[in-house]
Amino acid sequence: MRVGIPRSLLYYKYLPFWKTFLAELGLEVETSPLTNKQILSWGVEVAENELCVPVKAFYGHCMALRGKVDALFVPRVVSVEEREYTCPKFLGLPDMVAAVADQLELPPLLTPKLNQREKPSEFKWQLINFAREEFGVGIMDAVAALETARLAQSRYQESLVNGHKPLDMLPASRLNRTRWKAPKDKRKRIGLLGHPYNIYDGYITQNLVARLEEMGAELVVPEMTDHHVLMQAATDVPKQLYWTYEKEIMGAINHWTGNNLVDGVIYVLAFACGPDSLVQVLIEHRARMHKVPLMSLTIDEHSGEAGLVTRIEAFTDMLMRKKTKAEAVA
Repeated sequence: MRVGIPRSLLYYKYLPFWKTFLAELGLEVETSPLTNKQILSWGVEVAENELCVPVKAFYGHCMALRGKVDALFVPRVVSVEEREYTCPKFLGLPDMVAAVADQLELPPLLTPKLNQREKPSEFKWQLINFAREEFGVGIMDAVAALETARLAQSRYQESLVNGHKPLDMLPASRLNRTRWKAPKDKRKRIGLLGHPYNIYDGYITQNLVARLEEMGAELVVPEMTDHHVLMQAATDVPKQLYWTYEKEIMGAINHWTGNNLVDGVIYVLAFACGPDSLVQVLIEHRARMHKVPLMSLTIDEHSGEAGLVTRIEAFTDMLMRKKTKAEAVA
């Protein structure tokens, strides 16, 4: 049996876990291609206008796997931390895709429900029961597959904390390789803030990562900091956030600014994303407090290359002038 994993949304966060788990259950795993014009156009045509562009792209990636796989893996990720939730789009994603599955002639959906809000240990049994009920796997084989997947995810996260970016670790994920990098003494440390599916989809962001590196940016991303450190740093807000992934973003900027780890921050958010818009206010306040330059980039399916390039060029030039001026004063 061949199972397809759409290359969108939580792909950039959990692919090593999902792919290893399914493979250990004896399934063949195939991922959709990099986002391109056709994939995004498919998604835009079928999705509701109010949805953010990563979700629209997800529809397109599901369509790109038609005829290539026997089933699509679309988990319902309700909660990944105790007493917290993920974004509402992850809670409803299986229902949203199922609503158009017949119209789009999609293969059957595999939709395990993953919810750790009440008990973190529930995650284990939810996946074990999914493996037993969907594929008839024995409990010991399901446990073994789960543990192997956990090891694969742990190695992936360790590599990220050691300085790698998801684009360097996941197979064939870069839209374009960086062709040139500035000398080390000319680089600016820029914190690239946002959800992985906003930052690392090269087509949606106009190849933002490679462009910044070629402009002399030494990029720092949230995944380079241990998850527990991010969660602890995120407690420095008037009211605790209950969206886990927004909490990670808040923890990242708190950690960077509190420890002088970056010269500036670029925050990438999707148009029409409610949680991101709310957190943006907190991010801007934090940057002002620590006098760290911040630029917000809002992306959607209409984002143009010229406007993005002009803005990031101006931002990196401003950081370089600031750095040169500081060195002259010193």
